[in-house]
Amino acid sequence: MTSPDNEPEAMASSPDKSLSQPESGRPYYMQEIKPGKHRAGKTFWQTLREEFYADNSFTVTLAAIVLALFLGGVLMIIGDANVRAQWGYFFYQPLTTLEASWDLVSQAYTDMFKGSIVDPEVLRYWYWNLPMPSGNIPTWQTALRPLSETLTNAAPLVFTGLAVAIPFRAGLFNIGGQGQAIMGAIGGGTVGLALSLPAALHIPLAILAGALLGGFWGYVVGLLKAKTGAHEVIVTIMLNYIALYFLIWYIRQSFADEPTRSDLISKPAKETALFPKIFDDSLRVNLGIVLAILAAAGVAWMLKRGTFGFELRAVGYNPNAASTAGIKVGATLALTMALAGALAGLGGTTMVLGTAQNLTGEVVGQIGFNGILVALLGRVKPWGVVGAALLFGALQAGGAAMQTFSGISNELVTVIQAMIVIFVAAPLLVKAIFRLRRSPVAAAQAALAKG
Repeated sequence: MTSPDNEPEAMASSPDKSLSQPESGRPYYMQEIKPGKHRAGKTFWQTLREEFYADNSFTVTLAAIVLALFLGGVLMIIGDANVRAQWGYFFYQPLTTLEASWDLVSQAYTDMFKGSIVDPEVLRYWYWNLPMPSGNIPTWQTALRPLSETLTNAAPLVFTGLAVAIPFRAGLFNIGGQGQAIMGAIGGGTVGLALSLPAALHIPLAILAGALLGGFWGYVVGLLKAKTGAHEVIVTIMLNYIALYFLIWYIRQSFADEPTRSDLISKPAKETALFPKIFDDSLRVNLGIVLAILAAAGVAWMLKRGTFGFELRAVGYNPNAASTAGIKVGATLALTMALAGALAGLGGTTMVLGTAQNLTGEVVGQIGFNGILVALLGRVKPWGVVGAALLFGALQAGGAAMQTFSGISNELVTVIQAMIVIFVAAPLLVKAIFRLRRSPVAAAQAALAKG
């Protein structure tokens, strides 16, 4: 038996095997990890499963989407008279009732997928040479049309989503994306219909005009915030109305109004000002989606590596500390809103020169307000905004197909979008429903942060 005095020598002469060097002579921390195993004895798939069921942001967002789609299916069942009547006989014919409900919901979501990503029947025709139900031979344009619609719908949402995300990092809530998009549409549309230039000059000039006019509309908000302390939410709401009624007045003027039409519509933009199509003239996807991706990449770089991005985030964290550090808070707020307005203006320009070709009272739709949902779903991160915009674009494109083929109202898509954002904004509810646990990695990081 070893005495307490000799215990250190005994430990030194007989070290722990986990700390000793192996026969290869390499220390334990340089030992090769066997494939499929981690130091904790868990396989890669076990670790992946733990991370997937943990309460990280990706899992919570995915769970929110699944939950919203499930509740959307419940609303479909309630809204269908035949299936709703079938539920009156649930205890007599449970399997028949569940089958009818499943057929309704699955067919509706299949039609949504068919209208937003790709038609499964086209894939079956190409890969298994199965005949199309319609008897027509699909072309590559037919295969790409759903994805084209998704990208076309997503492009302006990327711009307006970024227009909300950037001010949010500076501590501002930009609800004026709708008005800024309208002003951008006016700027781009005016250059498009008034000037006759080569396409190489016409398109960049129209884009610049839309960005400048939208940026000016945002700069007004930032300037009032910096100089007078006016709340940006109130100011942007008021400017949304001003922009809308200015658009209506503008279209009715003789230089813009289309004389051959009795409704509220402007003259069409010149062909040289229209955004070129990416794939084919029969597909609507155009230069707008390329500009949107480039804008997201530029914003991501600016926020992470740019000097202005650092100043913007510093003002958002603590304006007083930023001012003490020598950052001009007022100028930063004004420039932030100007940048946001320019991005929203590009969204409006994309709408009028990419798809609409004319100014109307509803030329930008609801892209400004939907941009708020996109930014929140994307957690006000540039690439998150892109992903959320693609999701919303797919829902819009698929909703139209769902209404055409299944007869389900397209308004259900708006409900699903709203529910997704609600669940993302209430992560504790999602975690409780799906019983998500804290990630082991997140738990370790939290423990280290506490010391």
